[in-house]
Amino acid sequence: MKYIQGFRNAAAAAALRRRIEAAGAALADGGRTASIMEVCGTHTMAIARHGIRGMLPRNVDLVSGPGCPVCVTDPGYIDAALALARQGATLYTFGDMLDVPGSDDTLAGCRAAGGRVEVVYGPKAALEAARREPEREIVFLAIGFETTIAPVIGAVAQAAAARLSNISLLTAFKRVPPALAALAADDELNIDAFICPAHVSAIIGARAYEPFCGDGGLPCVIAVFEPLDILFGIEGILNQLVAGQARVENQYSRVVRPDGNRKAQALIDRFLTPVDAHWRGLGTLPASGLGLRPEYAAFDAEKKHGIAVQPGRAPAGCLCGDVIRGKNKPPDCPLFGTGCTPDDPVGPCMVSAEGSCAAYYKYLR
Repeated sequence: MKYIQGFRNAAAAAALRRRIEAAGAALADGGRTASIMEVCGTHTMAIARHGIRGMLPRNVDLVSGPGCPVCVTDPGYIDAALALARQGATLYTFGDMLDVPGSDDTLAGCRAAGGRVEVVYGPKAALEAARREPEREIVFLAIGFETTIAPVIGAVAQAAAARLSNISLLTAFKRVPPALAALAADDELNIDAFICPAHVSAIIGARAYEPFCGDGGLPCVIAVFEPLDILFGIEGILNQLVAGQARVENQYSRVVRPDGNRKAQALIDRFLTPVDAHWRGLGTLPASGLGLRPEYAAFDAEKKHGIAVQPGRAPAGCLCGDVIRGKNKPPDCPLFGTGCTPDDPVGPCMVSAEGSCAAYYKYLR
């Protein structure tokens, strides 16, 4: 804990705040505002928890992006998981998926009705269950961005080496760069810059954001989740905007390298290939997902069990998709804090610990 305190120093935060105010004033002198999207859900939670929005000049706005893997998962994926449970498969899943709504039900509802849904911290538990009980059909609900993908695929590598035939993945892997490209090209949003995700960047590397920069591009700053890191990242973005620059600035160089984690990338490339993927709020984005290569089809739950993930039906009245896209903020939703709360969530943005609505409800009401 003593090391973390160095990134929460009040005097350093005050100094950064003064520098941010100066950069914001320089923008204001030119009649300009800054709309900065924090892509990662952990950033959203940290920004709310530490009151960072309240520290910024009036002409600097932070909007949340599609950086919560639970939130961007389409309801049709939950429908497919429920279909597998009805066929008798045992589902293994991260806990924050339990209450994510499908078109008509949730995994929690399925479990309450007798479906076999096990909550685990990672794919290792599913792998151990497959070894322990070869007569059971195990399906791991494999969602997440580049950070999560490598360890999940590592479990597939172990299953293949052990020749296990009773375990498969229902994949909803997502790639961050195609989503950023879609957001940057969306004229309705008018995003000026990205605070890029820390853990994802450790895998894909800082150079992955270069296509969004340069002439006519957007400033991209990689920052981690402590308050001083976030404030430093915001200052870096504002300084670029004042100077008319758009480049990748790696402020998490203690972990993130220009080319990322080559070993993790090689593992991902060995087992997975880019596929079109449907994102809640963003629709279907070309090559924005990762699916198992044909030679590993035995571990693909869709192919193995004869189901298909199709776009599902979002909850009526829920603006979660628009919140993920950065078009609306949580309080804009008519259900926020009344019909939709953490104890009785309607949309995944209130379900997940990294969801924008959960962050606003907990810290900003």
